[in-house]
Amino acid sequence: MIKKFIIKNIAEISFVFLAIFFSSWLMFSTFSYRDGSMLVASKAWSDFASHIPLIRSFSLGSNFPPEYPIFPGSPIRYHFLFYLVVGFLEKFGLRVDIALNILSAVSFFLLLYIIFKLSKLLFKKYFIAFLAVVLFLFNGSLSFLYFFKAHPLSFPGTFYDILNNQIFPAFAPYDKSLISGGFWNLNVFTNQRHFALPLAIFLSIIYFLIKAEKINKKISLKLTILFGILIGIFSFLHGAVFVMSISILACIFLLFPKQRISIAIILLVAFFVSLPRTLFLWSVESANIFKINPGYLAANNFSFSNWINFWLLNLGLGSILIPLGFLLSGRTEKKLYLSFFILFTLGNIFQFSPDIATNHKFFNLWIIISNIYIAFALYKLWQKKIYVKLLVLIFIFFLTFSGIIDFFAIKNDTFYSISDYPKNPDILWIIKNTSKDAVFLNSNYIYNPASISGRKIFLGWPYFSWSLGYDTDGRDILSHQLFTSEPINVECQILRQNKIKYIIIQDKNDIIVNNQYLDDSFRKVYDNKITTTKIYSVIKSCY
Repeated sequence: MIKKFIIKNIAEISFVFLAIFFSSWLMFSTFSYRDGSMLVASKAWSDFASHIPLIRSFSLGSNFPPEYPIFPGSPIRYHFLFYLVVGFLEKFGLRVDIALNILSAVSFFLLLYIIFKLSKLLFKKYFIAFLAVVLFLFNGSLSFLYFFKAHPLSFPGTFYDILNNQIFPAFAPYDKSLISGGFWNLNVFTNQRHFALPLAIFLSIIYFLIKAEKINKKISLKLTILFGILIGIFSFLHGAVFVMSISILACIFLLFPKQRISIAIILLVAFFVSLPRTLFLWSVESANIFKINPGYLAANNFSFSNWINFWLLNLGLGSILIPLGFLLSGRTEKKLYLSFFILFTLGNIFQFSPDIATNHKFFNLWIIISNIYIAFALYKLWQKKIYVKLLVLIFIFFLTFSGIIDFFAIKNDTFYSISDYPKNPDILWIIKNTSKDAVFLNSNYIYNPASISGRKIFLGWPYFSWSLGYDTDGRDILSHQLFTSEPINVECQILRQNKIKYIIIQDKNDIIVNNQYLDDSFRKVYDNKITTTKIYSVIKSCY
C-alpha cells in the first residue's frame, strides 16, 4: 500500500524532499553560528540589525507589552509576532540561529509547497506546478543585461563570472539601474524571514476557496472562522500581507458569488481579530504616511513611458507571457488572476510607508501568482510543433537567467561576524548586571551590545524606525543633545522621561560624544579597554 502511494505520488514526494532541502540550505547558509559568534550574510546584514534586537528583546530581555527595541517608549508598530516566536524558542533553549532558521526554513518550504499545490489545482499538470516554483525561485527580470555590462560576454569567462558572482547586477533604487532585482529574488526571503509564512498561509486559504469553487461546494463554517482568525493575526505577523489579503478577498467576494458567504465571514472575523492592532496603527503617526504616489520606483521621474519601461525591464518575457496565460486560462482561473491583479494596481498607485520601495511586497505576491500563469502559457506552447518547443526552452532560459545570476550572488556571499554572549564580555556584563527592561542611551546604531543583550536602545539605525513612521529626526536631535553638555537637571529630566537608566559608548561612535561630560556627570560602571565599550549608570544622578 505504501509502495503504491509512493509510485502514484512520486512527483509530489520528490518535490517535497527537494523543497525541504533547498529551504533549509537557503536559511542556514545565510545566517549561522561559529565559535561563539553569529555569522550574518552581508546581504542580510542591514535587515538583521533590526531583527536580532527584536528577537533578543523577547529571549533575553523583557518586552511586554511589546515596544520596538531600537525605538522604545510606545507600543510597537512593527509586525513582531514571527520574531516573538523565535525569541521564545531561544528562551526555551534553542540557539538563536537554529531557532530563526528552523522557523524560516519551514515557512519557506510551506510557501514553495503551496505554490506547487495551487498550480496543480488550477491547471492540473505537474509540469506547470514544477515550473511555477522554478520561476518563483529564479526571477525573470532583465537584470542579466546589467551583468553583461560589468562582465562582457566571453567563453568560458562568462560561465566562471556567473559561478563566482557575489553581487546583484541590478538593485534599484539602491543603484543606478532601472531593475529592482534584489526585490524579485531570494534576497527578500533571506532578509525578511517573517514574509514567507503569512504568504504561505494566505495562499493555502486561496487553495481551499478555489478547490471549493471547482467542486461547487462551500467551505465549512469551522474552517471559514479559522481562516478569518489567521488573516486577523496577519496584522501582528505581517501588516502588508494583511492589507493584501483583505484586498484580494474583497475582489474574490465580487467575482465568486458562490463563495460570498464564506468570504464575508472570513472578513468579519479577520476584522474583529485585527481591530485592536488596526486601531492602534491608525491612531499614531504611521497612519499619515499612506498616500497616493503613482509609479512605484518610477514615481520620482514619472511618465507613462518611463513606467512601462520600468515594468518591461523588471518582468522581462513575463510582460508577454502573463497576458497570454491569462487569455488561455479558464473562467475560474481568469477571475482568480483578476483578484490578485489588485496588488499590481495598489502597488503602482499608493505609497504605504515612508519608503516607497517597500511596496515590493505587493508585487512579490502578484508575481508568485503570475508565474503560475506564465508556466501555464509555456505548457500550452509546448503542446505545439517541435520548433515551438525549442522556443519554450529559450523562454524558460531567459525567464530564469537573471535569477540564476542572483542565486550565485547569494550562494557566494561574504559574512559579518557578531561576537555573542558569553564570548562577548560587553554583552555578558549587560545581561548579568542590568534589568531586562533597561533602556540604554546609545552612541552606536547597529548591533549595539545593549540591543544584542535584549535591552532597548534609545535610537537604533534610523531607517528602520523612520520606515514605520516614528519621529526619528526628533529623537536623533535629542540623542545629540544628551551626549553633549546639557545642564544636568535638564539632562536628567529627559533621561527620566524616556526611562533611560544607562549610557553606552564606544571609541567609534555614530554620534559626537562629550566624554568628559559623561565622566563628570554619571557613574562609570563598566570600562573595557579591549572593546572600548564604556557604560554609565544614570540612576544615582537622576533617579
